[in-house]
Amino acid sequence: MLSHVRILDFTRILSGPFATALLADLGADVIKIEAPQGDEYRRIGPFKDRQSALFMWMNRGKRSMTLDLKQEDDRAIAIALARKSDVVVENFTPGIADKLGIGAERLMGENSRLVYCSVSGFGQDGPWAKRPAYDIVVQALSGMMQVTGDPKGPPMLVGEPIGDLVAGLYASWAILAALLDRERTGKGRKIDVAMFDCLLSFLPTAQCRLLFAGLEPFRVGNRHPLSTPFGTFRANDGHLVIAVLSNEQFAKLCGVVGSPQSASDPRFANDEVRTKHEPLVRALIEDWSANLSVAAAVDALSQAGVPAAPILGVGDALKGPQAAFRHLLADVDDPALGRIQLGQQPVKFDTGQDAGIGPAPTLNQHGGAIRHHLSEDQR
Repeated sequence: MLSHVRILDFTRILSGPFATALLADLGADVIKIEAPQGDEYRRIGPFKDRQSALFMWMNRGKRSMTLDLKQEDDRAIAIALARKSDVVVENFTPGIADKLGIGAERLMGENSRLVYCSVSGFGQDGPWAKRPAYDIVVQALSGMMQVTGDPKGPPMLVGEPIGDLVAGLYASWAILAALLDRERTGKGRKIDVAMFDCLLSFLPTAQCRLLFAGLEPFRVGNRHPLSTPFGTFRANDGHLVIAVLSNEQFAKLCGVVGSPQSASDPRFANDEVRTKHEPLVRALIEDWSANLSVAAAVDALSQAGVPAAPILGVGDALKGPQAAFRHLLADVDDPALGRIQLGQQPVKFDTGQDAGIGPAPTLNQHGGAIRHHLSEDQR
């Protein structure tokens, strides 16, 4: 769907490359501009035959070209490419793109239809704009860590670099919105995406508790802060999750655990009071589930219409029948590694087939061809 879109990608590491990978998955021609030494992610593990798996994952389907933007000739090539591109994406520290001569004002002055997207930790301006931004820093400053973890323990990181990933997701969304707007106006847009802003927007429950109920959000571990029973529960060989959001579901659960009278207990009359009496609800469930296997407990609850599931490992989820049926991994022929599997954007369109993703490029793999086509166009 995006085969008509060319993206000039100056990004590195994770947030920006994830945004452009999502667009490459949809067919966009993404030209990844790397410094002569290459994106730092090429040197970050895990490795397979000296190839970075994370680099391959985040740069699938792109073309690579090396440019030293501190050199006038290479900077001129970057500007010439921007004239022929639809989108530019960069994730330098604010101000660096301008110093390198590829800032928004310069490139949009050369191409008024250009969509220019900047991804940074805290935005292009503001009191924290120049602050170094790593995922852990943004998780700490956004409140995400404060609401994650056991209530008796310290704040905890989310298990993936969610600040980078959410910013990349928002950036791809914003780029598509700007391209659609360009169809109407004929003009490009400048986009400012901040990891901090994006991650804070991913805390709707915490924000609603604070803004509308006046309650400071706090850690609740593996349960929901507002709904009960909604969390993890003990079985005799592990843990399962149960998610109850209505009185009807709670009545079904009470029947399964052998205590149908609990459905009419005033302490459990609705979601709010059940949450106030969460330890009692937990005891009601675990007095039953602790004598069963996870599989048996999940089966009994599911048959009664109570949402429940075992807790799978990533390997079980990734290699399981659901992920396979949904084609969440794509087979890719990599020039160095042969046939490998890479993730791809997960949304399904009514074409009934995936666009087909390509491998990540070797450093400067397409530099010669891109330079040749550029010189041909300039004749």
